[in-house]
Amino acid sequence: MIQPGIKSRPTYDKLKPDPFAKSNIVVIDAEGSNAYLDMAASASAEFLARTTVLLDRDSAPDSGVADKVTATKVGNFWTFPTLDTLLARLDSVLAISKMGTRLYAAGREPLIGSVVKMAIAHGVSYNSVIKEHRGSLRRRVQCVHCKGYTDNVTTNPVRCAHCGLTLLVRDHYSWRIGAFQGVCIDAENPGEVPEAKVDFA
Repeated sequence: MIQPGIKSRPTYDKLKPDPFAKSNIVVIDAEGSNAYLDMAASASAEFLARTTVLLDRDSAPDSGVADKVTATKVGNFWTFPTLDTLLARLDSVLAISKMGTRLYAAGREPLIGSVVKMAIAHGVSYNSVIKEHRGSLRRRVQCVHCKGYTDNVTTNPVRCAHCGLTLLVRDHYSWRIGAFQGVCIDAENPGEVPEAKVDFA
């Protein structure tokens, strides 16, 4: 059911330090912390000193993650109980950031998408955000019919959490809204819905 060859499907690289950045903002979840730690191992002390790390603690209840990040001697380290509270702080940080600030995001796709969406709202191109995917392939899906979001999607098709339509989860991705697109799978033949399969574990 996955539609191959869709150019908007996100591709990711590895986090790598930008030696020319005047300051750095790194947003991570538990899985993304390993990407940050890998980058920190190759970064200079000066780079780390001018870096701020924001951790979604909801995905990292184990305090060991925070201890490992702190051990890198990062300039600033903040943890947040949920992704929403993290994004609220990121919004205020980006609002006062100056030219030469580099933004990084690592972890699951919903976190990366949310960070890039916030960056775009502040005039930062999605291509300028250094991104690395780590962890689950679960998706955030927007229903193209009711515009509602369904989070942590693992199956295809999936039922929209808002309007109840059964959606084909396409590989079409929008950085602007930070989600994959879901379209009604039985619009032409109501009730003819294929069996759901786990595609995004």
